[in-house]
Order: sequence, then C-alpha cells, then structure tokens
Amino acid sequence: MVPFIALTGGFIVLRLIGLVGVDALDAWQPALRGALALMFVFTGVPHFLSSWRRDFVAMIPPAIPHPALLVTLTGVLELAGAAGLLFPPTAPYAAIGLAVLMLAMFPANVSAARRGLTLAGKPVTPLPTRTVLQVLFIAAAVAAAA
Repeated sequence: MVPFIALTGGFIVLRLIGLVGVDALDAWQPALRGALALMFVFTGVPHFLSSWRRDFVAMIPPAIPHPALLVTLTGVLELAGAAGLLFPPTAPYAAIGLAVLMLAMFPANVSAARRGLTLAGKPVTPLPTRTVLQVLFIAAAVAAAA
C-alpha cells in the first residue's frame, strides 16, 4: 500500500503546490510525474536494504535464474526511472520504461502471492488487489508519458 499512498498523496501535495504558485507543478502531468518519481524511490530503495532484499529475492519465480541480480537491476532501473521522470526531456521515456518494467515485474508479484510470501514481515498484497494496483500504476505511467 505504500506505493499507492506515495502516488496518490504525492500527486495531491504536488498538485496543491502547483495551484498555490509553483509554476513547474501548475498542471496535472508534472505533478503526476513527481508523484510517480516519489513512488519509485519508495519502491526502489528497499531493493538495496538487506531486510527487504531477501524478501524481494524470494519473490522471483523459482524458474528465473539469478534472482539477486534481477533485484539489483530492477532497483537500479526504478531509481533511474524516478530521476528521469523529473526532467521534462527524459520524462516521457522514463515513464514508458517504468510501465514496461512494471509489466515485466508483475510475474514476481503473482508468484509471491500464490506462494503466500511475506514482504518485511507482512503478507504480500493479495493477487486481486495487487492486479488492480498494478493496472493503476501502469496507467499512471502511461498518462505521465503522454
């Protein structure tokens, strides 16, 4: 739920900042890009924190080789994408790249839900809820790219 809160809360706060006079945020799309960047910082950083990293590695479906390398790679891509969202010339490319990344990572979420894994000591988000959130996150990234 943290990614959802970061996305929605970040969007509301950034949009309000735009409405009170910060020109760079005085439209929905820059606020959305900033909120997505915040969300991906919240999801990218834990890839490198040992307590979370073990759980992320466990989420990778067993048939996929080099799960620790994939966790590192996806963490780097999430953080790079977050940075890319903050610069207007690269923002559309970063947003599309992140949408593709979310599609590519979704099987790990499915696998984790089906295997009843935990993330930071809590059960992973149930698959129906996770699917709805994933669609929302991808839609937000596509909207940010437009």
